[in-house]
Amino acid sequence: MRTTGEQPGQEPASPDDLLTLGEVIARTGVAASALRFYESKGLIFAERNEGNQRLYRRHMLRRISLILVAKRLGIHLADVAGIFVTLPTDRAPSHEDWERVSRSWKQDLEHRRRYVENLEHQLIGCIGCGCLSMRACGLLNPDDDLGKRGPGPVRLDEASR
Repeated sequence: MRTTGEQPGQEPASPDDLLTLGEVIARTGVAASALRFYESKGLIFAERNEGNQRLYRRHMLRRISLILVAKRLGIHLADVAGIFVTLPTDRAPSHEDWERVSRSWKQDLEHRRRYVENLEHQLIGCIGCGCLSMRACGLLNPDDDLGKRGPGPVRLDEASR
């Protein structure tokens, strides 16, 4: 196994090539402390050389990239870990492995999209109704306590008396 990336005149890079911590940082832009954190959470894995330095298999770059994408999408690291446990750690994941992960994340993202669309619909309905007492608003005043005291801005009316 090689311990460096592809160089001119060398054979193409392999997913099982070993990369140093510095090479992984250079490729991903992720700080060493974050890589250690991801490793402590079981999201990525490193090996050690004779000098006890961390070496990462090249295929860990994809895991790190997916962690970064998940963070941008608001996917919690615990959810990422739940997906990653289905991936092999002793070899590069296959195309089928990644398709399975993709399908799972797609289902999760579709669920989140429906949730946000529903929330947007509720907010637009609430903003559009103009009901300051929130009599019709199940979102901000689910038990409609102020609605029992009359229409309009009940608190403002009471304060002006």
